[in-house]
Amino acid sequence: MKFLGKPRSQRAAFLPLCLLFLKILHPGHSHLYSSRYAGDKVIRLIPGTEEEAYALKKIYQQLKVDLWQPSSISQVSEGTVTDVHIPHNGSQVLLAFLQETNIQYKILMEDLQKVLEKGSSLPTQRSRRSVSGYNYEVYHSLEEIQNWMHHLNKTHSGLIHMFSIGKSYEGRSLFVLKLGRRSRAYKRAVWIDCGIHAREWIGPAFCQWFVKEALLTYRSDPTMRKMLNHLYFYIMPVFNVDGYHFSWTNDRFWRKTRSRNSRFRCRGVDANRNWRVKWCDEGASMHPCDDTYCGPFPESEPEVKAVANFLRKHKKHIRAYLSFHAYAQMLLYPYSYKYATIPNFSCVESAAHKAVNALQSVYGVQYRYGPASSTLYVSSGNSMDWAYKNGIPYTFAFELRDTGHFGFLLPEMLIKPTCTETMLAVKNITMHLLKKCP
Repeated sequence: MKFLGKPRSQRAAFLPLCLLFLKILHPGHSHLYSSRYAGDKVIRLIPGTEEEAYALKKIYQQLKVDLWQPSSISQVSEGTVTDVHIPHNGSQVLLAFLQETNIQYKILMEDLQKVLEKGSSLPTQRSRRSVSGYNYEVYHSLEEIQNWMHHLNKTHSGLIHMFSIGKSYEGRSLFVLKLGRRSRAYKRAVWIDCGIHAREWIGPAFCQWFVKEALLTYRSDPTMRKMLNHLYFYIMPVFNVDGYHFSWTNDRFWRKTRSRNSRFRCRGVDANRNWRVKWCDEGASMHPCDDTYCGPFPESEPEVKAVANFLRKHKKHIRAYLSFHAYAQMLLYPYSYKYATIPNFSCVESAAHKAVNALQSVYGVQYRYGPASSTLYVSSGNSMDWAYKNGIPYTFAFELRDTGHFGFLLPEMLIKPTCTETMLAVKNITMHLLKKCP
């Protein structure tokens, strides 16, 4: 992105900062992760019967696998596609078991460490910035993202205001960008968050892409101009700041927050199971070592509490809530925690249908859409349901590319197409909100 029309003097002043960025080595040589994934495999399985599903659940628990899809062992059932990251010391045991039981499987990644070292979704050694400015086609560390936010706050004060809504467990600021033309005191608003799960790097990349597109096309695109003139967008590029930082420095596949538990050595809570809506019911775990641990109580995580407090405070004018996840290629809406139809189903379903069609029109990528419980799986205590239950009528969760070939390791070369098509879907939902829906 060209730094969007700032004066030459500002560009000159910014050059030393650019050069400084280029000299910074990225955290802890994160591209190697101390070879911790050497020999690990990612395997796709589809249990053909409930007996096979039960057997898989038992062996998953014994081998302490890392489930990529679905997120919880409890959600493994007949016909459910399960993508499993299995440590090297357990892979032979699992493969022998699968061959003995004739359960169908496919090895998606033979050696996870080699996939990582090829740089499929890791910070590359090339410049993190393009010649003309910020490079939106690579993944960025938390420090880079926050420096980017500070810079836009200084250079685009007419459309952007940056503020903090609190601190994370480890004391990091929880920054939000308020995007929109300050044309009148009261405007409806849209909340967008990315990176609630640390390992889903394409989410924060999209949040940054959205801001870049808004600033670049505000004057030339009538749709964008209408969006920013009539609405405010509150954008949180990295919700789970501690977990995201940890996924760069220590464990590429970390999902949760980084809070400590007084009785267990396992750290972190699933920030998308920690909300006060059917908290710790189906699809969430009460065990602190599980990836879907709901926490000791609702809003126990300071990150969740900060966002919930902000949304409660502004719920009168926030009309839409959009959360970006990976991976599955789905556009989901409430409910997640039960099989039931929301009161404003027709309007929400229509918006989802049009958004998915708009997305597909770019590269032909197909998304499924529908209520989260029946389209993906049942989960309780998540942000989308909470936002809907707290009076925000249009709440959606995107599961971005892909459907498992790369999984959480979506290559940097796919950032641009993924964000380009998703941008059309978001604009479509926003315009639907402005035109039709109360």
